[in-house]
Amino acid sequence: MFWTIVVFLVLLAVLKRFAWPAVLGAVQAREKALEEQLAAAQRDRAEAAALLAEHRKLVAEAKAQAHGIVVEARQLAEKERAVALEKTKQEQEELLARARREISAERDRAIADLRREAVDLSLAAASKLIGERLGSESDRKLVLDYLATLDGQH
Repeated sequence: MFWTIVVFLVLLAVLKRFAWPAVLGAVQAREKALEEQLAAAQRDRAEAAALLAEHRKLVAEAKAQAHGIVVEARQLAEKERAVALEKTKQEQEELLARARREISAERDRAIADLRREAVDLSLAAASKLIGERLGSESDRKLVLDYLATLDGQH
């Protein structure tokens, strides 16, 4: 047992002299590597948090911009609708005015045709009554003047 203790003490002295610094160095290197990894993990975590905040900010800006585009598009569509409605209304009014002018022109033409026909009938009736042919331009003027006085009375 004596030799066991001696061998143990010699082995302890050799280990302390040669192995202990190597083991201690490996443990310190491992500890330093772990500390560096922890520091890198903290840096990465901070960077990820910053990127996440930036991403959220960009998403919020994109939503705000999209909302602005939608609002602008609605306003533009509303303006276009109003312009189209006004244009349609104006075209309708122009069409109505043209139709009224055409109706008035047709009425005037019909009245003029009716007057000519009335003059011709009046002259024909008068010529039969009088027994001679009335058809000169002065006769026509006489009947037209009489019809004009009738229009003035009514």
